[in-house]
Amino acid sequence: MNVMEVKEEVLRARLRTEDPEFQKWEDEHHKLESTLQSIDTHVYLTPEEEVERKRVQKLKLAAKDKMMEMIRRSKVGRA
Repeated sequence: MNVMEVKEEVLRARLRTEDPEFQKWEDEHHKLESTLQSIDTHVYLTPEEEVERKRVQKLKLAAKDKMMEMIRRSKVGRA
């Protein structure tokens, strides 16, 4: 892990304990990851399952984007 990754992980840990909004998005991201893993256990997906998988992927990405934006804002605030 390089210095930037360590700093980001420290920042994540701080946000995890201090920011309820960050906690909410992180929990949502984990739930969506779990849902995707469950969907991916199927050998074949029905068209409906394919649509649901894409929907969950987009929601998961949106949650990650929110968390990354919060990390960026926190970095700027501490700079």
